[in-house]
Amino acid sequence: MDEIRTLRQDELDDSITLSCYAFQYDVTPEEREDRKKRMNPDRIWGYFVDGKMASKMHIHDMRMYIQGKPIRMGGVASVATWPEYRRKGMVAQLLERGLLAMKEDGQTLSCLHPFSISFYRKYGWELYTDYKTYELNATQLPSGNAADAAGRIERADRDWRLLQGVYDRYARRYNGTLVRDESWWNHTVFKQKGGQAAVYFDDSGDARGYMLYKVKNRIMDIGEMAYADESARRGLWRFIASHDSMCDKIKLQAPADDSLPFLLPDPRIVQSTVPYFTARIVDFRGFVEQYAFEPTGREESVRIRLGDRQAPWNDGDFVLRADGAGAGSAEAAGDDAAAFAPELACDIQTMTAMLMGYKRPRFMRDVGRLSGGDDAVERLERIVPARATYFPDYF
Repeated sequence: MDEIRTLRQDELDDSITLSCYAFQYDVTPEEREDRKKRMNPDRIWGYFVDGKMASKMHIHDMRMYIQGKPIRMGGVASVATWPEYRRKGMVAQLLERGLLAMKEDGQTLSCLHPFSISFYRKYGWELYTDYKTYELNATQLPSGNAADAAGRIERADRDWRLLQGVYDRYARRYNGTLVRDESWWNHTVFKQKGGQAAVYFDDSGDARGYMLYKVKNRIMDIGEMAYADESARRGLWRFIASHDSMCDKIKLQAPADDSLPFLLPDPRIVQSTVPYFTARIVDFRGFVEQYAFEPTGREESVRIRLGDRQAPWNDGDFVLRADGAGAGSAEAAGDDAAAFAPELACDIQTMTAMLMGYKRPRFMRDVGRLSGGDDAVERLERIVPARATYFPDYF
């Protein structure tokens, strides 16, 4: 007999064992016990065959900044299946059941890191953010006299409270950044990014920037950099440049809209753009009600036919409205569906990419992902704020 349900406490070991096999890593007995203490069986869904766990996925309860506002997000992770049960549609059924669970729990958005973007696109998730990687030689570092600079840099212990204030100001500038808490900093950020912290303080003593980094084998590896203003950015780079006698190479990750090469004396550094995380609107109406549209000073509306094969509550005709102050709503056509004349039509992946700010409505129309007339496209273009995406984390 097949069954999809959340786990019991005594099944957490089975979940960890499946993750270790699927993702090819080992845990010590101590690490296993520590993981079990932090795992919530009510947020792990399993597909069971005759009482045996065949497949599973985790749905973390998180919050994410969208247009500067924190909203609840279901973080899908650790999707795994034992090889003898693969290609039987179990993951598809888990994802569909998970979407319903997220909707019922009030998580109107979901994100995941895909092993294959094309695989998860079939279930409604869409790429929503890229990041840049940089490699600089010591000779390409910016010059500047630290003695003439405002503010100061202090190497600091990894104090999450100190860094949190800077991170929040930085993260709100982007769509799709996590709202972090103490547990996330200590169990995820510091463990993944390692090294030590350097904090920039302005002349009044306010922390305005930081970076997490390590120096080894003459390479400075910057795991994360965040800053509230240009002075903080320059201060951090002066600190990096002061390592020119210790390092031959500097590596770091930055948002896709970062302009570092233009600001360097020698912009011809090694750089690449990496497609990263995916997102999916779980509940279109609920998401729109929390979304901060562009305050145009007048009400705007557009009739949209939305397609979503995995979440029937999203599949249909809606009137999307934004009032003059930016508050939004999505009213279903309901019994008037036969007489509904949609001005635009797209699938849930396209809608997600547009509202996340990853791609603009005009672009989606030009590449055939959004259909409709010019006037309706321009109305949607007006009410969706232009804000870049970024996700400096991993789960």
